[in-house]
Amino acid sequence: MRPAMQFVDVANRFDSDLAVSSGETSVDGKSIMQISMLAATVGTKLKIKAEGHDADELIEALRDLVEEKMFDEPPPKK
Repeated sequence: MRPAMQFVDVANRFDSDLAVSSGETSVDGKSIMQISMLAATVGTKLKIKAEGHDADELIEALRDLVEEKMFDEPPPKK
């Protein structure tokens, strides 16, 4: 649940709207309750769509959290 909270915390720093989808399910990326409904685990492919004046910055901040900082978690064991 901690990575989902980190994701939502970053998203809420921006004014733009954020939609996150997995398969046919799309949720508000700024709501921890809705993000948790995706039940995403390590390796789950998610699509994100931001709309608003700071959408590019929002996407970049989330990319940094997920791809660079990896939610401040150690990489998964192989």
